[in-house]
Amino acid sequence: MGELKYPHLFEPIQIGNRLFRNRIFASPTGYLNNNSDGLQNTFGASLYYGRKAMGGAASVSTGECVVDSVYGAGGDVQLCVDNQKAYAALGTIAHRITEYGAVATMELEHAGMYANRTLGQMGSHSTGPAYGPVEVDQGDRIVQMMDEEMIEKVIKQYVDAAVFGASTGFGMMLIHAGHGWLLHQFLSPIINTRTDKWGGSSPENRCRIVCAIIDGIHRKLGKGFPVEVRISGSECYEGGFGIEEGIAHSKILAEHANLIHVSAGNHEVDEVFTITHPSMFQPDGVNVYLAEAIKKEVDIPVATIGALSDPDLMEEIIATGKADVVEVARALFADPDFITKIRTGREADARRCLRCLNCFSNELTTAEPYCAINPRSGRDIEYYFAAPEMVSPKKVLVIGGGVAGMEAALDSAERGHKVILCEKGDELGGIIRCERDVDFKKNLDYYLDQQQRFCMENENIDVRLNTEVTPEMAKEIGADVVIVALGSKPFIPPIPGIDGPNVINAVDAYNDVSKIGEKVVIMGAGLVGVELGLHLRALGRDVTNVEMLDHMSDGGNFLHMSGVRREIKIRGLKVNLNNKVKEIAAEGVTCETPDGDRFYEADTVIVAMGMRPLDKEAAAFYDCAPEYYPIGDCFQVKNIEAATTAGYMTAKNIGRF
Repeated sequence: MGELKYPHLFEPIQIGNRLFRNRIFASPTGYLNNNSDGLQNTFGASLYYGRKAMGGAASVSTGECVVDSVYGAGGDVQLCVDNQKAYAALGTIAHRITEYGAVATMELEHAGMYANRTLGQMGSHSTGPAYGPVEVDQGDRIVQMMDEEMIEKVIKQYVDAAVFGASTGFGMMLIHAGHGWLLHQFLSPIINTRTDKWGGSSPENRCRIVCAIIDGIHRKLGKGFPVEVRISGSECYEGGFGIEEGIAHSKILAEHANLIHVSAGNHEVDEVFTITHPSMFQPDGVNVYLAEAIKKEVDIPVATIGALSDPDLMEEIIATGKADVVEVARALFADPDFITKIRTGREADARRCLRCLNCFSNELTTAEPYCAINPRSGRDIEYYFAAPEMVSPKKVLVIGGGVAGMEAALDSAERGHKVILCEKGDELGGIIRCERDVDFKKNLDYYLDQQQRFCMENENIDVRLNTEVTPEMAKEIGADVVIVALGSKPFIPPIPGIDGPNVINAVDAYNDVSKIGEKVVIMGAGLVGVELGLHLRALGRDVTNVEMLDHMSDGGNFLHMSGVRREIKIRGLKVNLNNKVKEIAAEGVTCETPDGDRFYEADTVIVAMGMRPLDKEAAAFYDCAPEYYPIGDCFQVKNIEAATTAGYMTAKNIGRF
């Protein structure tokens, strides 16, 4: 093997008495497919965490393990480690991680004033009592202030949980003192206004509970047992604490912990959710500056996290001393082999996370982190038991080279089928290629280019560009299987003036911005319309989105919409709901509103009211081969994750008989 391209990133690091094989840690991500009694779905969880270790991570952390099942759980299905019945599941997870050479890390957490709530898309409501540093009126309940006896009990619960976890095979403990949970509540000078030794204006008092927990773990497990403490370096919103507090906390914690993991934000503040979990609107490494500032003030290793999937940036962070460790989460959903690929000189083959938050949204609704570009994510059990080889090789014709078509072609080829992939355009990628110049979609274009290259270089795939397939041609090819992935086209509603010269659809708008005037009205406030509006605002256009419904549609990805809402404010996009377009004229658009008709001036009117599946066109191929599969948007218009999943699952089924 030649010289490492990323020598600093892959240099081992000593933390406590453990040597970690590189500087890339798999940060905490929860496995929510748990039982309602707080016990883990053992086999699925072990595969979920083990896959990250297999892919090269030096440390793999669990999600939040609750130390107090009575007063500490922040959700309905979190793993509670004060239950001895969790032993077998934890042992299996730790074994699966360590058998691949990674350190198994357990994240310990207590929700404090946000415990005993039911969480969901429609918000949360209290289901039981909660305790925090101070008394708080939450509207539907009064959070009680912890007395000293209860604080000491919580400290013991953390220590007991760490000892329990270590006995099952975990080699590092991560104390979650960020993001708004109990220990963050104690650290916060805004929340923690106690007048005793556990709070107030003194940072030492506010840090006391965290220091006591770390010291207690070291007393039980040894001073060298590595303890990582996760903090919010800044809460990143007006009224929250800033980096000055993060530095003050870190200076104190550095005397006790072995690694300071610098994150950001507070989960109770919607506007910063997509800073804690950066959306595609944030720059790469958006939160690194927080770790960099803290690193200058402490003498122990510091980890950074947030929007890290560019190996050159990750190397630069370590090489320049901004941090000692980079932690990644969603990057390992997009490609669990990301780390091994960049180590072995195959960084061009490593998929990069789109930061679309599809995985997180799915995890909170289906308990599985289905990734938009990796259809295996969230299907670890199915993939583990997948047949190692097919029974019968097939000749497969894939019609359409968009997201679904490319995935189907690649997965079919991987299983040994001979594939002909036909695309009527001069490149693969499909209709979303129109978004290639959008500033916050650069990783989408990277993914499409990468998929195209994979198809072009695969010896089992015959790629035919500029080839529009007809049913007659499909029959002449004589394939055993026809997969139709024609996609969709913009829906154009029957509105007076819709065919005017000042009206274009969203796809054409993306493809040629020169057609768009200075004052723009976009019909529709779904993701397509709003993201287009944000793009045009960045280009200096005066943009208003009008929407007939009383809300913006999130397309099933409600967490990405959190980032969209924040970006709407930042870019100054105007979104007017309950506005039904009545008529389009050369001067603009007339809408029906609850207060009567309203006219919006516009040089250009853009139609972004959804897509129509090319289902009838796809149906024309139903008799062109023994097996026929319409997939992707031509079957049902959804999103990238649905398209890649359809391609993968369809290919997985081919050749079984």
